[in-house]
Amino acid sequence: MRNSYIFTSESVSEGHPDKVADQISDSIVDLFLSKDSEARIACETLTTTNKVVLAGEIRCKGVFENDQWAEGALEEIERTVRDTVKRIGYEQSGFHWQTFDFSNNLHAQSAHIAMGVDESGNKDEGAGDQGIMFGYATDETPGLMPATLYYSHKILEKMAADRHSGAAPFLEPDAKSQVTLRYENGVPVGATAIVVSTQHSAELSNEAGQAKLRDYVKSVLTDILPEGWLPEDKQIYVNPTGLFEIGGPDGDAGLTGRKIIVDTYGGAAPHGGGAFSGKDPTKVDRSAAYVARYLAKNVVAAGLAKRCTIQLSYAIGVAEPLSVYVDLHGTGQVEEAKLEAALPKLVRLTPKGIREHLKLNAPIYSKTAAYGHFGREAEGALFTWEKTDLVDQIKAAVA
Repeated sequence: MRNSYIFTSESVSEGHPDKVADQISDSIVDLFLSKDSEARIACETLTTTNKVVLAGEIRCKGVFENDQWAEGALEEIERTVRDTVKRIGYEQSGFHWQTFDFSNNLHAQSAHIAMGVDESGNKDEGAGDQGIMFGYATDETPGLMPATLYYSHKILEKMAADRHSGAAPFLEPDAKSQVTLRYENGVPVGATAIVVSTQHSAELSNEAGQAKLRDYVKSVLTDILPEGWLPEDKQIYVNPTGLFEIGGPDGDAGLTGRKIIVDTYGGAAPHGGGAFSGKDPTKVDRSAAYVARYLAKNVVAAGLAKRCTIQLSYAIGVAEPLSVYVDLHGTGQVEEAKLEAALPKLVRLTPKGIREHLKLNAPIYSKTAAYGHFGREAEGALFTWEKTDLVDQIKAAVA
């Protein structure tokens, strides 16, 4: 394992077109789960200039049954989508929450998929699809996340908060960040380069305005990064292409699930390839990735390793995982095989077992759809997979 190196991660804001799509998809997941905790949702969203399109497969008691929409359901879906865009802050000529064209193409879930996935008789609930899922944790930050991604998120969260509060009224919703850190002996010690590109109002489209924007971004970086980490001025890139007035879905089409590395570990760990947003928790792309993070975080929090990667695999319609793999990256205080045997005994790793342990059958997903699904503070029913309540059990299991 290399101890000294340079590594980079990026993040995108809630106003990035792909993130707009993710948030819309998860707002539909939350809407349906608020009506029926056993709802099935696979909702994809396309955003582009003054247009939002929904597509996917659903099943929800009291909302969509037997290929029929309940009275008022279509209007509630559209209102939910528009409210999501309004909350993000889009009131531009090319994309406005009140006036964009809306198309709802959601339809019934395949009966064949339902037959394989649903619990019935002596048959346990099966996985909603085949696939591999990864969880990861590292002791680089208090939240046990890679530092490059942690600070990339924090920069954009601060800018969004300033935009919403009015402290930075010249900011518009679309933004991206990228943080490059230098590691010595496996520990991040400082930034070697930072990129921030942010959409801005027309008033900043001149030399004085761009200087104002740069000064603002540098103040954010000073607030967010640890003391002494700021790189030299020439390695701070603010809107390096120039002006950034046209952005969001008007500047680039957005799709659900195109920012899966931003959603997870910033490239510091593998990704199974399946997106999270727009999917109910019977889909193991989402729930198994959450439980893999939960287990990896508890392993690191227990002091059994400085880094931990966990892989799970599933077959569609089959309840139990096909494999459980643990890699401690040479930092472990215990054999990986012991953890591979112990962890499935602490949490039942079937779709139903995961959902019940982490309390996933609830409308909790809209908040996950921007600034990362992992490394967040557990808040009651929100981000339960970030809890470290298995530490003592894991220690005892491998003692």
